Amino acid sequence: MLVHGAFTDASSWAGVIGLLQADGLAVRAPANPLRGLTQDAASVRSVLRDIDTPVVLVGHDYGGAVITQAATDADNVVALCYVAAFGLDAGECVLDVMNRFAPAPVADATYTAALPTRTPGGPDSELYIRKELFPQVYAADLPPAATELMSVTQRPIACDALTGRSGPPAWASVPSWYAIADADRILNPTAQRFMAQRMAATEHVLEGSHAVVLSQPDAVAAMIREAVEQGR
Repeated sequence: MLVHGAFTDASSWAGVIGLLQADGLAVRAPANPLRGLTQDAASVRSVLRDIDTPVVLVGHDYGGAVITQAATDADNVVALCYVAAFGLDAGECVLDVMNRFAPAPVADATYTAALPTRTPGGPDSELYIRKELFPQVYAADLPPAATELMSVTQRPIACDALTGRSGPPAWASVPSWYAIADADRILNPTAQRFMAQRMAATEHVLEGSHAVVLSQPDAVAAMIREAVEQGR
């Protein structure tokens, strides 16, 4: 199961999905609501409960925080894969990790917008990457036509999602893999290495931007296959 992160949607996994399906693997890529860590993890967990086979749960970006919490009580999850993702510890939030390391360029490339409509108890603002800065910040290794499309179709993340505190991490008891994007301008590669080492993950270093799921689907799929084989 592939869980996308902020500023994009499940279509970001298209290349990876094709490669995994060609190997005969069943794949799910549900929508991540991007509204808040507790709600988003509950949404992913509900999809997990409908699957009666072993699952390798994969998260990109903020999707890593979501799978870390969603898998804590999911008995069918046999492995976790993080792709330039947030592998939070108990009581930690996304901003804690961002603030612990040198600022990434994304810090100066985002803006906050008020939600046009608000549900009771729901978030009141969400975060976007500025259209003109999206290519260099999010996906410098993709063709201009691709980044132009991504910049105008980006899915914002609720600001509340960045401060949601994680519960006990699933990676403490589930074998984990981590793909570090060494040219990432969203999540500092040093932060990625820190999280990978903290969870004792099997590390893969990819030469690419935050959008490695799109620019290097072969490498991402290879890591997932490795997790699948060891999870069998």
